[in-house]
Amino acid sequence: QVQLVESGGGLVQPGRSLRLSCATSGFTFSRYAMSWYRQAPGKERELVASISSVGGSTNYGDSFKGRFTISRDNAKNTVYLQMDSLEPEETAVYYCNTRLGIRNYWGQGTQVTVSS
Repeated sequence: QVQLVESGGGLVQPGRSLRLSCATSGFTFSRYAMSWYRQAPGKERELVASISSVGGSTNYGDSFKGRFTISRDNAKNTVYLQMDSLEPEETAVYYCNTRLGIRNYWGQGTQVTVSS
């Protein structure tokens, strides 16, 4: 079955960086676009970034351009999110996502807490 497993979250001080990973299995990873979303307490889930199947095209939400970088390694079936200059308001659960046909698949999420 399709599995998406996020890792790399944790507690980080403002201005520091984190790199999230999403390991996948159960589908042909190299054929599908991948995305990262986040959901802060009391807020709706929002798109952070997307990357095309071969990594040649990326798309970022307006709030994340320039500080976040999405990438993928098709040999490892893994997608990454490099987050730099983190701010406290970016505390949220970060989710990995892919869409196979008409169905969306989500990981369990990884908590990122930005606090001094």
